[in-house]
Amino acid sequence: MAQGRRPGSSGRSTGAGSGGSRGRGRPDSRDRFGGSGGGRRGVGGGAGRTGAVRRDGAPPPKAEKNLGGEQIEGRQAVRELLIAGRRKVRELWIATELEESDVIGDIVDIARSQRVRIEDVNRKRLDMAARSEAPQGVIAWAAPLPETPFEEMIKRRPGRAPFLVALDGVTDPGNLGAIIRSADGAGVSGVVLPRHRAVHITPTAAKAAAGAIEHVPMSLVPGLPNALQRMRDSGIWVVGLDDGGDRNLFELGDLAAEGICLVMGAEGAGLSRLVRERCDVVVHIPMRGRLSSLNVSTAAALAMYEVSRHR
Repeated sequence: MAQGRRPGSSGRSTGAGSGGSRGRGRPDSRDRFGGSGGGRRGVGGGAGRTGAVRRDGAPPPKAEKNLGGEQIEGRQAVRELLIAGRRKVRELWIATELEESDVIGDIVDIARSQRVRIEDVNRKRLDMAARSEAPQGVIAWAAPLPETPFEEMIKRRPGRAPFLVALDGVTDPGNLGAIIRSADGAGVSGVVLPRHRAVHITPTAAKAAAGAIEHVPMSLVPGLPNALQRMRDSGIWVVGLDDGGDRNLFELGDLAAEGICLVMGAEGAGLSRLVRERCDVVVHIPMRGRLSSLNVSTAAALAMYEVSRHR
């Protein structure tokens, strides 16, 4: 993930395209930053199709990927799952070798009050069922996380401009979880994830988020470039973060107080071309040392709190 840049390094173009109005009463990004904005290309619409009739014996169509989150591991993540009460918890496993603690006591008490089935299992069996490195002796199984409709994400509400984070092909579950945890702390109103070719809420992501997945609204979109264009059409500023950005993150100024979406690129690859073209501006994080970039979750945390500082 390349999310920073040393002072003095050359910036790449933020995307070609002609200027144009994208939202009511919203000035062009060039007026705000004194340079060219991202690409202005619209997203082409294709003709609808009815779908082929399935022949006898043909396999059924694959179900769409959901957010996940059915298996939750780690004490804090399981505790927040129960406290939030957003989804039904089917079963809870607790290792018999665990020492008594306040957190484990809370988990058991809340689970019993919700009539969750609790099973004491030996540590070896629990670790074999775990899908993260350190489940901390606790695993819960629950209904999948509910998705927030994208239209709800971009809707403006009185006194509260949208503050969104979109992830472009992030595949590391630990990074995803850390970003969601920081998003909760910074007051982000929603996280947008691609439905395909990106990580969703695995046990590792849920544990890294430490329960934040129960509180931060998340939406899956079939194509991120199209979703970003719809944000722009709704008057939301789309700001990409990349080491090749021609503006400094800390120069956002009062733009951060408006409807805004921060776009984080994939680890190593950064922003994809189509996503970059949909950004109004691409910014970088100045780097003062010898390394040229930050981990994507660290860069995301810095950017989210910089926006939060102005709101």
